[in-house]
Amino acid sequence: MKVLISHPTSNECNRAATYGLLEAGMLARFHTSVATFPGDVLEKLSSAGPFTALSRRSLNKKLKPFTSTWPWMEIGRQVALKAGLKSLVKHEKGMLSVDSVYQNFDRRVAADLIKSKLHGTAAIYAYQDGALHSFRKAKTLGIKCFYDLPIGHWRTARNLLKIEQERWPDWTPTLTGLMDSDIKLARQDEELRLADQIFVASRFTADTLKDFPGILSPIQVVPFGFPETAKNREYHKAGSRPLKLLFVGGLSQRKGLADLFAAVESFGKHVELTIVGLKTTNECRPLNEALAKHKWIPTLPHQQVLELMQKNDVLVFPSLFEGFGLVITEAMSQGMPVITTERTAGPDLITHDHDGWLIKAGSTIALQEAIEQLLIHPEKLAYAGIEAMQTAIKRPWEVYKKELTEIISKSL
Repeated sequence: MKVLISHPTSNECNRAATYGLLEAGMLARFHTSVATFPGDVLEKLSSAGPFTALSRRSLNKKLKPFTSTWPWMEIGRQVALKAGLKSLVKHEKGMLSVDSVYQNFDRRVAADLIKSKLHGTAAIYAYQDGALHSFRKAKTLGIKCFYDLPIGHWRTARNLLKIEQERWPDWTPTLTGLMDSDIKLARQDEELRLADQIFVASRFTADTLKDFPGILSPIQVVPFGFPETAKNREYHKAGSRPLKLLFVGGLSQRKGLADLFAAVESFGKHVELTIVGLKTTNECRPLNEALAKHKWIPTLPHQQVLELMQKNDVLVFPSLFEGFGLVITEAMSQGMPVITTERTAGPDLITHDHDGWLIKAGSTIALQEAIEQLLIHPEKLAYAGIEAMQTAIKRPWEVYKKELTEIISKSL
């Protein structure tokens, strides 16, 4: 029984799922917008100016015979982003917006399903915002629909983020998730209704589906894997310098940034905060002011992010609404313990006060107290960091691939 898997822009999680199906002998086709393989034209193009983002779409050559691509809209979107052509990539409405790329891609996958069915495809595995047309077509062909929900349900998001609007009104411009149209949200609802099985990466994401107004198919929680652990992680002598805090992610109050900046304010020179991430908007005055006070790095290659994690003491990730939070697993794999909330994959991965710390989401005081405890007991950092690496060793990406393919195999 073979599975077609599709993702318009692909990412580490999607690639792990695809490789898992390939290694299990269950992969029918892999559809994506852009893929580069060693030695091909797109790989060579990825070294040139506006096309450097293509380097993130590099795939193992073993996947090439299974891969179908429709690259031009996504390449156009990347060029428009680099060129600052905002009207072309405007949220939902731009002809090269993420939404346009996803819907165009989804229609192409749907059109290909008849041929795929003839070649033995029994199921399609697709992702939020890129599954509606292909799922509709799959239903007419008797093809099973597996749905991957990367972040919590939108109804829960709106309820929680409206609280943030009241707590931090000046941060509202960063809450871009509140800008989705009713039409887009209705598409997401229909994708969920059409799914024969729903896959999520955290218990928090699964819990948000309780707000869906209807009966859903079975929900499977399969946490993502950890990267390879650091080889020579070193820890500074406890209390020998300021506590070095690191945040990595989109610069939005959905990530709890207002709470983070407020929490560190009272510690003065006892802490150093480094922020890695791109702004969601330039129209948030308190964000701009806070970034000027701390070390801000807009973007870094992935390998350099991992290296930076080895040079800092603790990752602070006070997210208020997260499907998983890959930076959590990345930090732990580098021997860097994490402070995070119950609205991430933290509860699925971290044992509180052992290999990291769990705090209440949306609480500046809880975050401040967690940081204060590390200032009082800096010896905890090395212990928790070593234990974090031990946790990471037990769940490499291979475990995720094995668990996912076993569940899909049983479903088929």
